[in-house]
Amino acid sequence: MPYAVTTDNVRLYFEEAGSGTPIIFLHEFAADYTNWEPQMRYFSRGHRCIAYSARGYTPSDVPPSADVYTYIHFYTDALAVLDHLKIAKAHFVGLSMGSYSSLQIGLNAPERALSLTLAGVGSGSSLENLDAFRKQFRDNAEQYETMGAAEVAKATREAPSRIPFLLKDPRGHADFYDALARHDAKGSANTLRSFQGGRPSIYTLTDKIRKVATPTLIICGDEDDNCIEPSLFLKKYLPASGLSIFPKSGHVLNLEEPSLFNETVERFIALAEAGRWPRATQGRWRVNAKRHSGAMRSLEPGISRFRVRADARPGMTVKT
Repeated sequence: MPYAVTTDNVRLYFEEAGSGTPIIFLHEFAADYTNWEPQMRYFSRGHRCIAYSARGYTPSDVPPSADVYTYIHFYTDALAVLDHLKIAKAHFVGLSMGSYSSLQIGLNAPERALSLTLAGVGSGSSLENLDAFRKQFRDNAEQYETMGAAEVAKATREAPSRIPFLLKDPRGHADFYDALARHDAKGSANTLRSFQGGRPSIYTLTDKIRKVATPTLIICGDEDDNCIEPSLFLKKYLPASGLSIFPKSGHVLNLEEPSLFNETVERFIALAEAGRWPRATQGRWRVNAKRHSGAMRSLEPGISRFRVRADARPGMTVKT
């Protein structure tokens, strides 16, 4: 079985398919490498695709101590997989926990990222409810240790953000949670305690987020309540980001809406590779508007939009 080895000697199981520009997929808490299979099959037609199981998720190693499950361990593990494969740069595609790790790559190792796809990102970030979220994660960790993964999976599958998956695809939903029930309970508990319960809220990272120049696509389901505000926050402050909202969709976007997810990410990656995914232009428009002050007329009450001609000069009358 193929394994990459991290700097602290944890073995990470991975699979790869296809050839071309690399894409690495980072899974969510309730998943593992297998949940990227629809994307591995689709994107490997034109890219080298890598999916791996995070530490604590078999067949990767399950370290016994929660101390080695921090968010730093998780995002550097993704780099360890790339290093093992001698890949200098890749497109990072993450869901939920994997999105947080992908964001950390953009913050701390931007030279390794061709682009970032952040799907279902930011759950548990609310500063007002941060202590409650962290307590919930600790309580869930204890449930994994006392009840086992199979019993916890029964409750997880009924979470509000996962009901849209059930309604759209009952068979897929059942397969997903059958796999969750087989997760290693200790690995899941350690991940909850250290990664989920110890990672910084994205709202505390604003200054660093403003500096990320990597092309970024944010994807959110409109029924994934805990991720909507964080997604809007990231759209506001990530300078090279775009936001896609999937209607009537929850958290497990790559499985709940695989065709829409694949098409959306494929278009984004194509634009990023072509250099056609620019940084935000609001500042540029403000500069041009000031430079060509004669090109805009004062807005009258009730008028909410105007046009600026590219060849406008001071003194020119512009019809709107």
